[in-house]
Amino acid sequence: MISHVVWLYFRFSLSFRDIEELMASRGIIVTYETIRQWTLKFGQGYANELRRRQPQRGGKWHLDEVVLTIKGKHHYLWRAVDQNGHVLDILMQSRRNRQAAKRFFSKLLKGLRYAPRVLITDKLKSYAAAKKQIMAGVEHRQHKGLNNRAELSHQPTRQREKQMRRFESLGHAQRFLSAHGPINNAFRCQRNRLSAQRYRHVRANAFSLWNEATGVNT
Repeated sequence: MISHVVWLYFRFSLSFRDIEELMASRGIIVTYETIRQWTLKFGQGYANELRRRQPQRGGKWHLDEVVLTIKGKHHYLWRAVDQNGHVLDILMQSRRNRQAAKRFFSKLLKGLRYAPRVLITDKLKSYAAAKKQIMAGVEHRQHKGLNNRAELSHQPTRQREKQMRRFESLGHAQRFLSAHGPINNAFRCQRNRLSAQRYRHVRANAFSLWNEATGVNT
């Protein structure tokens, strides 16, 4: 039950009270506060297990940063996706200068344990300055028109931000989004590119992976 509740919260734009009502419709009584505690306690752990079980992502990384306003202050969500749109990692920071870009590059390389073939970013100078120090040998393409993949990846964040009536703090945003990415990657089946039969097979594999990561099958 816990894994199902956590899956609902991170997979769909649902509030804790929405999930409480959905569970009640199945005859399961659980309070929204309990649901909140479960997402905090188990969400990141499940996401980490999924990340370990998923295959290595693509070698073309699209990087972008977007402004999130939290309690009247601007913060920057740094996000990297591969050429297929899978989220590689995110990092919330208060700045978008060279040091912030270096910190994000270092986090990506440490978490993924492989270097990209190509980096694609917008024309923010911080990317080029940081790349010279962190990934000097990687091809770097800077062009706003080439980076639609990363910009589109921010849409789910905007939807959740609206549903949650904005994030409470920088740490709150980091905790939620770092779990949200891997969980949604697992169920990102690209339905529009698959036949119905193939889609059902891919979806079944995603649920099997989720059950393994959350210990449902043990």
